[in-house]
Amino acid sequence: MYVQQLEPVADSLGLSALVATLPLLTVLVLLGAVRMKAHRAGLIGLAVAVLVAWLAYGMPLGQTASSAVQGALFGLFPILWIVVNALWVYRMTVRTRHFDILRRSFGRLSDDPRIQALVVAFCFGALLEALAGFGAPVAISAVMLVALGFDPVRAAVVALVANTAPVAFGAMGTPVVTLAQVTGLPLDTVATVVGRQTPLLALVVPLLLVWLVDGRRGLRETWVPALACGFAFAAAQFAASNHVSAQLADIGAALAGAGALMAVPHARRPAAEPVRAAVLTGVRSDDLDHHDPRPEVLRAYAPYALIVAVFSLAQIPAVKDLLTKATRTFDWPFLNVADPSGDPVGGNVFSLPLVATGGTLVLLAGVGTAAVIGVHARVAVREWAATVHELRFAILTVTSVLALAYVMNLSGQAATIGHYVAAAGAGLAFLSPVLGWFGVAVTGSDTSANALFGALQVTAAQQSGLSPELLAAANSSGGVLGKMISPQNLTIACAAVGLAGKEGDLLRKVLPWSLGLLLVMCLIVVGQSTAVLGWMLP
Repeated sequence: MYVQQLEPVADSLGLSALVATLPLLTVLVLLGAVRMKAHRAGLIGLAVAVLVAWLAYGMPLGQTASSAVQGALFGLFPILWIVVNALWVYRMTVRTRHFDILRRSFGRLSDDPRIQALVVAFCFGALLEALAGFGAPVAISAVMLVALGFDPVRAAVVALVANTAPVAFGAMGTPVVTLAQVTGLPLDTVATVVGRQTPLLALVVPLLLVWLVDGRRGLRETWVPALACGFAFAAAQFAASNHVSAQLADIGAALAGAGALMAVPHARRPAAEPVRAAVLTGVRSDDLDHHDPRPEVLRAYAPYALIVAVFSLAQIPAVKDLLTKATRTFDWPFLNVADPSGDPVGGNVFSLPLVATGGTLVLLAGVGTAAVIGVHARVAVREWAATVHELRFAILTVTSVLALAYVMNLSGQAATIGHYVAAAGAGLAFLSPVLGWFGVAVTGSDTSANALFGALQVTAAQQSGLSPELLAAANSSGGVLGKMISPQNLTIACAAVGLAGKEGDLLRKVLPWSLGLLLVMCLIVVGQSTAVLGWMLP
């Protein structure tokens, strides 16, 4: 049995914490300063984590390798299993042109560019985040806004800022699923707390978007539909994450937000020509005038309806119990780890939810999607394989980062850092979202930031007397605000709208909003850690 140590380096917590941060520092420096590709930085960081675990912490090399393999397997299944199948559904709609039909449908909902920004960037962007994540919502939303006549810079800024509130539950709940796994906290508990933080952002972001599109005039003239959209989105995200399913939180929120927006009479009125002239400075796509038959429009919406239906059925107690029976739990080979007090850690046992996992449910919805929109079985399989090929570097990145996280967690490196950080005491509640924000800003992924810092947050919370669930959730909720300034997202946004090389200009435009919203989230978490907002927590 390997027993974790908190002070393996010269019996000093400070020196041990310094050594334990080497894998994280390696990844962050390689990404941020050296600008190395994420998959290469992840692999090098993993190698450093293995060396620290073996040489500094005395973890047997076999157990170190075993913990890395377990992390990589978790990265493949269920994390990437969800992402691949969700992106596969999207690719099939693109291949059959049903995605273009959906885009035109959105363009006809309103000719007011401020409302279009809410429909496309906020609501549809959230739906894309729910299905794919990993940069797809920013790229697709920005392209759609440019097609509607938005200036490329404005389209990119709006798409980046809109991609905040849905991120924590993106890719069918992948970030919170990862957070629950690496922290050992129940998924329902983590999702519940995150669902009492990020909806507060959803109340603000639509108002911010109409300001970005049309300044004070936009806020003055469209605050009612913006507020209705934000409130409906927030209410649905809260309800789904707390009472239904974390995987459905963003889908329900996106649909509720769009529905509320269209229910406000003001949102359907034609925009004044001065507004359109001032905002729509780009070139409008000609295909927006193409008429689509109603059956084809319904088929374009069908994939999202199928996903909601499949996940809703999976939440019925009898069905849920049946799906859970396929879960396999077994002792992980070559791993026998105890925490500093001598108790076995949860990582010694591994669960494989073969059917009761988001990825399998999305796969079932994808099979239904192929039938509904007319994709031949052979073509659907080819699209699935092409999806895997498209994500090959993302697959390598996620597996290496999760392998790194598991090595750090099981060797005791995360516990050492957590004990050291706990010295911040009450200030830890304020710093907790900042850590998540920093992690996402560098890695570009809330999933990766949760894998890297989730266990650290929980350990620090336990040592400082704060709620582990609160700080774990704060890592994810703060992280969503780092998404808009991450180099990966900035590059994706610039490439999508033809602004390659202008990432620095875009960063200067979105950084103030990222920092401002981060401050709001920090104050929310501080309030939730005290009696001021403590009543919000379950």
